[in-house]
Amino acid sequence: MKKVRKFKVGKFLLFLLLIIIVIILIMIGIYQFETSPVSNNTNPKIITVEEGDNYFTIASKLKDQNLIKSELFYKIYLKFAQPTSLLDGNYELNEAMSVPEIVKVLSNKDSSKDNTIKITFREGLNITQMAKIVEEKTDIKAEEFINKIADKTYLNSLIQDYWFLTDDIYNEKIYYPLEGYLFPDTYHFEPNDLDIDTIVRTILDNTSTKLEPYKNQMQASEYTPHQILTLASIVELEAVTDEDRAKVAGVLYNRLSDGWSLGCDVTTYYAAKKSMTERLTQSDLTACNGYNTRCTSMIGLPVGPIDNPSISSIKAALNPEASDYYYFVADTNKKVYFTKNAKEHDRIIAKLKDEGVWAA
Repeated sequence: MKKVRKFKVGKFLLFLLLIIIVIILIMIGIYQFETSPVSNNTNPKIITVEEGDNYFTIASKLKDQNLIKSELFYKIYLKFAQPTSLLDGNYELNEAMSVPEIVKVLSNKDSSKDNTIKITFREGLNITQMAKIVEEKTDIKAEEFINKIADKTYLNSLIQDYWFLTDDIYNEKIYYPLEGYLFPDTYHFEPNDLDIDTIVRTILDNTSTKLEPYKNQMQASEYTPHQILTLASIVELEAVTDEDRAKVAGVLYNRLSDGWSLGCDVTTYYAAKKSMTERLTQSDLTACNGYNTRCTSMIGLPVGPIDNPSISSIKAALNPEASDYYYFVADTNKKVYFTKNAKEHDRIIAKLKDEGVWAA
């Protein structure tokens, strides 16, 4: 009986070992398949690695460009390969490359084809700030850039090519006609023959692409595209999270519907041509012009956008959160507090002052 039992146990262990081997072989097969080339297509595709990117964060870019089959198995390979640091730049890859081949190209410091001029505009920058960045990155002076995009003949040529640009930008009270229309993003330009028109049209092409999914909604709104971008530019500077942006937009719409002044300090800063780190004077707060919504006689939206907003703020302006709120205030930690009336609003401000976190 003991010999029979030992034989059965031995047979079971052998069977178990075979099962484990089969599973391992299957897993190896899956791994090899998922890290193999997507296709035989050798047409080049350029992947842009930006500052702050790493091998893991660009997984979605590789997947979106159909360069890898699986983000998961790409990351598993990275765990084993542990490639050298990733440099920002443009890399030429193709679908016929396996994951190991792709990583080899990315880890080769000589593979970067970034001979372009990279210009990054973050969300919420205004035209003057963007012009300074252009001056830093190119031979184009900020003043030259600003003058060009204020030229009416030039603006007429742009209006013919972009559906979202209208005669609204010609209002004489507007500081910079293209404010709000230059989409914040990272742009790459060939250094040869780089001029203002190339920069502006490249940005506007991107703006057109970003706004296209919302074109019908914008054109069907009771507000013009210019007004929607104006409202979005206020939302951009008043809130950080998507949730708060939708709520802020709702407050602004409530005030607009009831004929209230918007009373937003961010418009006062822009009206006074001051940065948000500077102190507003009493004359700044009471000055009445096309932008300052703190001026008691100004009802409605400013004459135009006060910065170049993100798609998140534009979506909030198109889809505000309905509420009974008419006031909001943010603390120094960017937390936004919403209230229904002036009494509640003043109480929140007093509390924030006591706690030393009032963003005055």
